[in-house]
Amino acid sequence: MSEVPLEPKVRGVLMRYKVMAFVTGSMLLLLCLVTLLKYTVLDGNDDFDSFATLVGIIHGWIYMVYLFTCAHLWVVKRWRFGRLVTMALGGVIPFLSFIIERRVELQVRGDAAQAEVAA
Repeated sequence: MSEVPLEPKVRGVLMRYKVMAFVTGSMLLLLCLVTLLKYTVLDGNDDFDSFATLVGIIHGWIYMVYLFTCAHLWVVKRWRFGRLVTMALGGVIPFLSFIIERRVELQVRGDAAQAEVAA
């Protein structure tokens, strides 16, 4: 069984969401690791504290872009508000962005398949 093609607009929005989910999730894992090191092994190291702060700032900016991509996909797909909240939580709970990203992709592709069957 072949994969149902997505509308160009939906395909583009989904791809941006997938990229940002991966980048945000990866940065969050890095931030967790850096924070763990900052308060355990490297406690009191001023250079590492500066690096940890920089990682936190970068993650914050990336998270803002991630939120915009979540909102854009949410608007295009016209999902319920709870879906947007769940997607947004993916950027602040470690590993969740990878799980949510996969579920969102399956939902978008399932919606496209249903629309093709209905047509």
